[in-house]
Amino acid sequence: MPDLRFGVLFAGVSPALNSAELTRYSRHVLLDEIGVAGQERLKAAKVLVIGAGGLGSPAALYLAAAGVGTLGMADFDTVAPHNLQRQLLHSDATVGQSKVTSAAARLRATNPHITIREHAEGVTVENALGLFTSYDILVDGTDNFAARYLINDAAVLARRPLVHGSLFKFEGQVTVFAPHLGGPCYRCLFPNPPSAGAIPNCAEAGVLGALCGVIGSLQALEAIKLAAGFGQPLIGRLLTYDALNQSFGTLALPPDPACPACGPRATLRELRAETYATETCAAPSPMTHDDIPLELSVDDAKRLLDTAADRVLLIDVREPHEVALCSIPGSLHIPMRQIPEQVGQLPADRHLLILCHVGGRSLRVTEFLRARGYATVSNVAGGIEAWAVQIEPGMARY
Repeated sequence: MPDLRFGVLFAGVSPALNSAELTRYSRHVLLDEIGVAGQERLKAAKVLVIGAGGLGSPAALYLAAAGVGTLGMADFDTVAPHNLQRQLLHSDATVGQSKVTSAAARLRATNPHITIREHAEGVTVENALGLFTSYDILVDGTDNFAARYLINDAAVLARRPLVHGSLFKFEGQVTVFAPHLGGPCYRCLFPNPPSAGAIPNCAEAGVLGALCGVIGSLQALEAIKLAAGFGQPLIGRLLTYDALNQSFGTLALPPDPACPACGPRATLRELRAETYATETCAAPSPMTHDDIPLELSVDDAKRLLDTAADRVLLIDVREPHEVALCSIPGSLHIPMRQIPEQVGQLPADRHLLILCHVGGRSLRVTEFLRARGYATVSNVAGGIEAWAVQIEPGMARY
C-alpha cells in the first residue's frame, strides 16, 4: 500500500491559508502530523459526500469544520420528520426541503471559508463518472445496495478513493476502497448483492441515532487523513464497531484477483443502467444457495445442532474478551478479523452457522463466505444475545 503520509494524492501548490483560517484551524496546525502544509492540502481538497442522511450528516459537518476547501453534497431526497433522530444536518424548519439545500445552509453556517456544491439530482448512472472525476475523495453515506454498487463501480473507473460506511442496528463498519492505491473495492467483498429482503434496511430494522455519529465521524476522519496526507487510511482493512459492547475490531480485506470490477481480468468498462436495475435485487426470497437460508433463528440453529451435529459447525466470530463472558459449548471461535485467513480451510461439507453478539458482524461474515464459494452458510439471527434470551435464560449477558 502506498505511503499517504505526505499527501501523495495531490500534486501542485496548495493555496495558502489567510490569517482568519490560520486562527480557525490553529489546533490542526499545532499537530506535527498536519501543520500548515497539511491544512493547506485540506483547503485544496475536493470531497464529495454522497447522501445527506445519517452517515453523511456527521461526516459532512466534520469535513466542513476541518477546512476541506470544496465540499460537495449529493442527494435527491427531501427531509422527513423521521430523519431528525439521526440526521443532524436538518431540523424541523427544513422538513420538506431538499436534503441538499438543507445541508448546504447548515454547512455554510458551520464554515463560511469553504465552498459548498449542491448536487440535488444525487448520483446516477448518467452523471456518476463526470461527477466523481471532479472530486478527489468520495464518502459514501448511502443505505441501499443498488447505490453502493453504482458508486463503487464509478469510483473504480474514476480512480478515486471511496470511504465506505454502513450500519446495521447497533453495529457499523468503515473502510476505504481504493484499488488504484493497492486495496480492494466493494465487489471484492461482495461480488453480488444479497437477495431482496435478506438484509433489512434501517426503516425495517431500526438504527441507533448516535451510532450514525460514530461511523460518520470515522468516515470524515479517513477522508481528512487522505486529504491532508497523514496516518495510514483503512485501505485493505475493515473497521467494525459494536455499540452494545463498545468494542472495535479490524478485518483484513485483501483485493480479490477474480473481482469483476478491479481484478486483473475485470470486465467493468462502463456504467450500464441495466446493471444497477438488477442490483436492486429481484423478488424477495428467504432462501438462497440451494435453499440454505441466509439467516436462521436461534431456535432453528439449536434444532440443527441437536439433530445434525455431525453435519453442522457453529462458528463464533466475536472477540476473545466477549467469548470469555459467555459462549455456546462446541462452537469454534474464529474472530471476525481472522475469517479471511480461514477461507479454504473451513469445511465445505458442513452447514456453517455464524454467530456474534447480536447478528450484525455474523451477517457480514456469512455474506463474505458465500461470496467466497461456501454454499451452506447461515447467520444466526440475533446472535448470542437472542440465544441467552430464548435458549439459555441463565447465560451471562452483556
